[in-house]
Amino acid sequence: MQVFGASGHATTLMLRVYGDNLAVYRSKILSNIHNRWFRLNVFHDVDDSKVMVYIDGSLVYKGVDHGGKSHYFKFGVYAQDDDSHLMESRWKGIKIFKKKK
Repeated sequence: MQVFGASGHATTLMLRVYGDNLAVYRSKILSNIHNRWFRLNVFHDVDDSKVMVYIDGSLVYKGVDHGGKSHYFKFGVYAQDDDSHLMESRWKGIKIFKKKK
């Protein structure tokens, strides 16, 4: 899952699964993530330059964004180190909320 749009970078956030680990870019934040359903919540507070990632209701990552004024997200499977011919990502119940000013 990626949040695109930043100043000097392509993305504000990139979540990746390698083996059984969930990582922000290449920094591991959680183990035992492979082959199971989990609830992912990503909060991007553009005004305060903050990004937070929750898995099943628990905060697993908090960081700063890379700036920018226009953002969008993508999710799916991208080739990675030692990729196989079968990689899969399933998503359901996607909701997008926008903070009222």
